[in-house]
Amino acid sequence: MPLTGLFGPEDFGAHATSKNPVAARGPSRERFASLPAPSLEWTPEVERATAHLYERVKEVIPPVEWPFMAPYIKAINELKRERNAVILAHNYQTPEIFHCVGDVGGDSLKLAIEATKVKADVIVQCGVHFMAETSKILNPAKTVLIPDSRAGCSLASSITGEDVRLLRERFPGVPVVAYVNTSADVKAEVDICCTSSNAVQVVESLGSDTVIMLPDQYLAKYVASKTKVKIIAWKGACEVHERFTGDELRSYRAADPDVQIIAHPECPPDVIKEADFTGSTAHMIDWVRNNKPKRVVMVTECSMADNVQAELPEINFVKPCNLCPHMKRITLPKILDSLLYMREEIVIDPMIADKARRSVERMVNLKN
Repeated sequence: MPLTGLFGPEDFGAHATSKNPVAARGPSRERFASLPAPSLEWTPEVERATAHLYERVKEVIPPVEWPFMAPYIKAINELKRERNAVILAHNYQTPEIFHCVGDVGGDSLKLAIEATKVKADVIVQCGVHFMAETSKILNPAKTVLIPDSRAGCSLASSITGEDVRLLRERFPGVPVVAYVNTSADVKAEVDICCTSSNAVQVVESLGSDTVIMLPDQYLAKYVASKTKVKIIAWKGACEVHERFTGDELRSYRAADPDVQIIAHPECPPDVIKEADFTGSTAHMIDWVRNNKPKRVVMVTECSMADNVQAELPEINFVKPCNLCPHMKRITLPKILDSLLYMREEIVIDPMIADKARRSVERMVNLKN
């Protein structure tokens, strides 16, 4: 069914946009000593130590680039052991990060779940700021770092906790679902979180005929088309996925009628209408693994196609490339710097973290 309502900041007058807090000198910088910077020269030892890793990415990283990446990769992997650290890498990270230094890779739901299982003292979130906040919310006693705290998200910045409180005043008694792409402040004000993997399940789990779903209007429209629950949505959008158009996909199909098109539910409805399959990043990857298409258009952030092609080199990925500028702030030099100096630590007000934890844990613990 269509959306029941669509609201944005202009509907509530004054509106303060969410901003990522600058990760200043956190408490862990007092506990962990800075370490000496390693050598970053390309040597025969580095070549031998990283040869098995290059095998993973040789289909997507040219040989000429590897000598510049490998010293960082070797140093980061050694530092992880020294710091007792684990790296969580989102599917949108570049292959040298996702396949060569990441310990756990996946979509937002998988990373949220895996964050509750890690035994390491330090979590380095190679994703964007709301993902690092989610890791900290679920692991309050651990040190959580993000290599660049400016790695934000257009969805997370589109709504504040105050906006959620105003929505509750306008729709008293209506449960509120927040996409995980939101700040801790927003998560603290809602009933439960969701990801694109489980959004329909989460909405239907609430047992209400009407649900407020925020902040992604396109994900909300997609969920509304899959359920009888009435959806009240927020006027947020992913700056990467909203750039795709149905006309663009029709041009790919006109050029090759046999091409398969798979899209993320954060895309506009005309894009989803043209797709052969719509699903979360994890579901898109599974679809490619299971169907093995000869040629496929993966309508999402560019690096995910590179990461899947590294695993499945026989598949031809047609790339309508939209890069996420925030994800691309995370680089090997910044990861190394973060581990050396324990920089960009995530610190959340304990009262906000306690409230946000309830909504995130309710999502993580939701049974199929």
